[in-house]
Amino acid sequence: MAPPSCETATVRVLCPKLLLSSGNQPGALQWLIGSPFFPPFTVVSTFRCIHQSPDLDQESDDLRKLLPKGFEVIGGLIVGDSDAEKSALEAVRATRRLRKSISEGGELDDEKIVGASVDAGTGAIHFFISKTEKLAKLEPVASVVYEEDKSGKYLWENGCLLHCELPIKLPFYFPASSPSESKKMFSEAVDAVITQFKEPNVVYIAETLKKASGDVPKPVVLRGKDFGFGADASNINRLPAAEDQVSDIISCSHLCLNSKPAALVNSAENADKIQISLMLNRSEKSPTSGAPVAEYFPAMEEARVIVVDLNLDVLTYAPKELPLMHAVSNLVIPALVDQLYSLKKIILPHLLMEHPQLRIYHFNPPGVLHPITTIYELNYGETEMKQVDVRKSLHMRLGLPLDRPLLRTANALDLSVNDDSRSNTKKRGSIQLKDVHIGIPSSGVSEDVASVIQGSYEYYHYLQDSFDDSGWGCAYRSLQTIISWFRLQHYTSISVPSHREIQQTLVEIGDKDPSFVGSREWIGAIELSFVLDKLLGVSCKIMNFRSGSELPEKCRELALHFETQGTPIMIGGGVLAYTLLGVDYDEGSGDCAFLILDPHYTGGEDHKKIVNGGWCGWKKAIDSKGKSFFLHNKFYNLLLPQRPNMV
Repeated sequence: MAPPSCETATVRVLCPKLLLSSGNQPGALQWLIGSPFFPPFTVVSTFRCIHQSPDLDQESDDLRKLLPKGFEVIGGLIVGDSDAEKSALEAVRATRRLRKSISEGGELDDEKIVGASVDAGTGAIHFFISKTEKLAKLEPVASVVYEEDKSGKYLWENGCLLHCELPIKLPFYFPASSPSESKKMFSEAVDAVITQFKEPNVVYIAETLKKASGDVPKPVVLRGKDFGFGADASNINRLPAAEDQVSDIISCSHLCLNSKPAALVNSAENADKIQISLMLNRSEKSPTSGAPVAEYFPAMEEARVIVVDLNLDVLTYAPKELPLMHAVSNLVIPALVDQLYSLKKIILPHLLMEHPQLRIYHFNPPGVLHPITTIYELNYGETEMKQVDVRKSLHMRLGLPLDRPLLRTANALDLSVNDDSRSNTKKRGSIQLKDVHIGIPSSGVSEDVASVIQGSYEYYHYLQDSFDDSGWGCAYRSLQTIISWFRLQHYTSISVPSHREIQQTLVEIGDKDPSFVGSREWIGAIELSFVLDKLLGVSCKIMNFRSGSELPEKCRELALHFETQGTPIMIGGGVLAYTLLGVDYDEGSGDCAFLILDPHYTGGEDHKKIVNGGWCGWKKAIDSKGKSFFLHNKFYNLLLPQRPNMV
């Protein structure tokens, strides 16, 4: 089918929020991301341009690493003035330069390119189409359709992810008397590896990564001698599902689930995944018989050997109807080549020194429909400024908030084999209930929405893990609940500490004597703040009250905490401790209620029993009988953990 003419073309935007958040800084440029497998002029995401040099070399390097094969830059959007076409033409020219730099080609770009301009004053967006690089004039599009509700469904019902990991130990030799030759020899060794990717005797094995039980298709073996390299994957005939059953050509859908619950369709995390493994067949039979031969190539002078670790990990997107052979030869292998060159470029300056410890991670941050790929240096801890600066740059490019750890390693996509036995083991090892407050009746205090915790947590209480802490461990359990919140929001990857580990931490910082470890001594807000600071680097605010009657006076302040910080709060009073998950405050009457999670519960993980028994629920400051949950004659303190402003 011929592509639509510009007069009838429709630009389809699947990411309206990203597109409309371009800001009003004149000259600000965003790249429009699409796919050769989608209808023309379909925008699935936007990347902000952060290196606006004339040749865009750094920009193309970044996008080559970030953007999985199966997606590509299809246009540009720029913040301009009232002359929309002139501004859009500037975005088109930048896009064509970028596409050439990414493909490392100098020929004319004859693809149709989307150019868009945002009016800095009104925020109105105007779209145009550039037919070819030779024509300077743009043509306006017929219509623009903004879609969001079904955008994820569109990608993942029709497409899948191909994942390939390839650890390489690459030795290379160079003359000991000529260290300058090392870069040349290393580059030649890398090129030799790339040549092997396309050898006739290379074998690629494709197998499903399924998250559901049932019949699993047998792995598919693909041989290099059958590949057709260099074809345009978007123009390759796709196979209808029925045809796949009778044809010798196998499509990606052969290794995908036939049906899934609707809730599992709309994200990269739940997408169908195909694992690709690469093997080099060195044992293929020779057409002629003969004895084994060993070849000896003596070095003409003293040589030095260096072994470089290159751990490739690529992710690509393909339509399910695409023949699997073409998905590997035109998506997976080019992705391996690009990533190998990217790693080479990072390692070259350090070739004769300690090599950077490079690790590839894949993320699917909120608002971005497709996954992205990053290369992190593990020489630096996640809190080291160099690594923080790398993540800040990525947050800026993707339009992500700068106070959420969305691109920390704990938040990376889990692409490991995930069968039923492994997932059940994981469930058995994690017995805590999550988010037990969800679905409980409202407090009845106000008609407005209550201010409650943001994000997920696990409910820790007495007697869990077969550990008897009844009568003394409530603050420990509240602390465990708080730390679980930071884990589940991916601010940290440490395990939730046991009572003994909490005690050891307090001893290590000098707050307690060694005899404290293994004891049944209570802890309070001060100790909790010390542990959170030591283990997570989290600062806390502590509020003190002389009497429980003062707590309602702080409802407005506590509501602000949940609206801005969103972290659970520990309430301590005498020898008792509770976890506060929210407040409901009526500005007119002054009435308020507190959403309490009670760690003194000693039963099993039964949500109905916990809610019906009042172990998680709203407690009014003053109930209908004039009684208060908080004793008027008791001193209370509140520990308010602060959400770290970090990426």
